[in-house]
Amino acid sequence: MDFQQFMAQTFYGNTVEQYAYTLAIFVGTMLVMWLVKTVILVRLKVLAKKTETVFDDSIIDALGMITWPFYILVSLTLAIGYISVNVVLDKIMFFLMLFLIVYYGNKVIKIIIVHGARALRKNENGEEDADETLTDVVAIIVQITIWVGAILFVLSNLGFDITTVIAGLGIGGIAIAFALQNVLSDIFASFSIYFDKPFKVGDYIVVGTDSGVVQKIGIKSTRIKTLQGQELVMSNRELTSTRINNFKKMDRRRVIFSLGVTYDTPLEKLKQIPQLIKDIYETVENADLDRVHFKSYGDFSLNYEIVYYVNAPDYMKYVETENNINIKIKEIFENNKIEFAFPTRTIHLVK
Repeated sequence: MDFQQFMAQTFYGNTVEQYAYTLAIFVGTMLVMWLVKTVILVRLKVLAKKTETVFDDSIIDALGMITWPFYILVSLTLAIGYISVNVVLDKIMFFLMLFLIVYYGNKVIKIIIVHGARALRKNENGEEDADETLTDVVAIIVQITIWVGAILFVLSNLGFDITTVIAGLGIGGIAIAFALQNVLSDIFASFSIYFDKPFKVGDYIVVGTDSGVVQKIGIKSTRIKTLQGQELVMSNRELTSTRINNFKKMDRRRVIFSLGVTYDTPLEKLKQIPQLIKDIYETVENADLDRVHFKSYGDFSLNYEIVYYVNAPDYMKYVETENNINIKIKEIFENNKIEFAFPTRTIHLVK
């Protein structure tokens, strides 16, 4: 038997030559896949790191996470196209290929969503916000949609009438939407918080009579750590429909306070008080004096009003600065023998 006769022999409906072509295509495709994964993608990843855009990084990362089972199945699917196979085996290969495409497609889409969300989360300083809640929500919704579509596609190929299934899903979706109106309102409110950014994780906010540091922005609710230590859980819908004071957005704090001295303070010392207080602010860090002046005659005191700014949004720095200023005022008043006024009443008796 010569070589040509051998190649023309038939096994299971295919010639040896067809099997040889199939094997060659399989090996050749696997070799190309190996070169792409181990050489080309590695070099492209290095080049992508040097660019400023995140889109190329997301594409390279998405392609890099595809594993060898997918490459093997792709190579096998391309190879068996040159031979006749059992109908059942062909169906199995088709559904396996569909499953892997959906599986890795979901992962690829999630990576792209994550990279895109990172670009959107960057603030004006180029820093990335920590919150990733909406990224997870969008990724889950997209993945569920893809899986539902894949299942419907499989059912359609198996001979099922999916028209009634789609109609049922539509009616069921409407019923669920009516039943979960409040939940859906909170979910859409979380989208509003994410894009509008009235606050983010780590911000100190005041909502009505409640205040605290934002710990987590969830799909339905936001968790706030109050100054008393307890965790406050508020619905996102409530947060987007009320006024919010965000103290993290402050560049500095404006502070106004008054102090009073006794009526028997000499005129010369009254004139010295503004300069004495100005001298204090020249030695205090994170504080800028705006004004200090003799404001009014009180019932039992001569009143001065002081206005200054604390150049830090942090509350602890504010109270520390306030503490230092108050101590220094007390010290300088004692050194200059200036007495603070306190509530007194003088009674004049007429004989």
